[in-house]
Amino acid sequence: FLPKETAEHHRKHILRLVKEALKEAKIQPDELDCVCYTKGPGMGGPLRVCAVVARMLSQMWKKPLVGVNHCVAHIEMGRIVTGARDPVALYVSGGNTQVISYAQERYRIFGETIDIAVGNCLDRFARIVKLSNDPSPGYNIEQAAKEGSRFVELPYVVKGMDVSFAGILSNAEETANRMLSKNECTVADLCFSLQETLFAMLVETTERAMAHCGNNEVMAVGGVGCNKRLHQMLSTMAAERGGKAYTTDDRYCIDNGAMIAYTGLLMFRHGHVTPLEEATCTQRFRTDDVHVNWRAGDDLAPQPPPPQPVWAPQRPENA
Repeated sequence: FLPKETAEHHRKHILRLVKEALKEAKIQPDELDCVCYTKGPGMGGPLRVCAVVARMLSQMWKKPLVGVNHCVAHIEMGRIVTGARDPVALYVSGGNTQVISYAQERYRIFGETIDIAVGNCLDRFARIVKLSNDPSPGYNIEQAAKEGSRFVELPYVVKGMDVSFAGILSNAEETANRMLSKNECTVADLCFSLQETLFAMLVETTERAMAHCGNNEVMAVGGVGCNKRLHQMLSTMAAERGGKAYTTDDRYCIDNGAMIAYTGLLMFRHGHVTPLEEATCTQRFRTDDVHVNWRAGDDLAPQPPPPQPVWAPQRPENA
């Protein structure tokens, strides 16, 4: 997605979507508790469009604003959908790659990419080998990889708990140009090799975080978290540790408004309100910047039920 075109898309459709959401939910604005929006991180243009509309609706409807961290919203959506209590989260998308675990009212980042995100790496490689964008480059790489039969060695770059994908992408491009021109491999072989290499790096650092935290639960979130091969690798690793891997489908992995609304409601019920003058957006909003006080006491005792029911989407198995 390009920032300018995405911002124009949001600007064109957002008011109609607000009206349709209210109509489908059969509620009026005065029945709402708050207005939640994505404060960041993300592309600047689309973030600004949504922040402006959120501020407008907040003032029109006289409702408090809650600015939500996009990364934290992915984690909370994953937890409510899968039922995972306290997993190590592998957050993988086009813009982010982080290994995260909850501790002392923060989502702590144990490892991350030091350059481009894993989803960005996959998307750019799809363009190099001329795979379609429909429905998405990453999905088409996943499907092509199923037909691959030869593993082409690529750089494996793990630096402590962090990973690096930029050099792998450059090497994969050079390898593709050289080997495809000589018919030494197929596009499917390269997709298979790249996917296996990237996911092995991610599983390695995730397992190391699990060992450090003494945690045998892992959960994949973010757009790349839809990938079935990643699910398989995480499940195998977790099973070998006597644990469990939690995954969801594209309804919940891919960016969606429900994850912002749900996380914003959790925040609002625990005292988080964003003053109008601070209701801005930022492309640099770290996962560990957020005070996760709604999980206070998770390690000590089960959380008491909220004063009123918290809406949550159906779990995939019950849909």
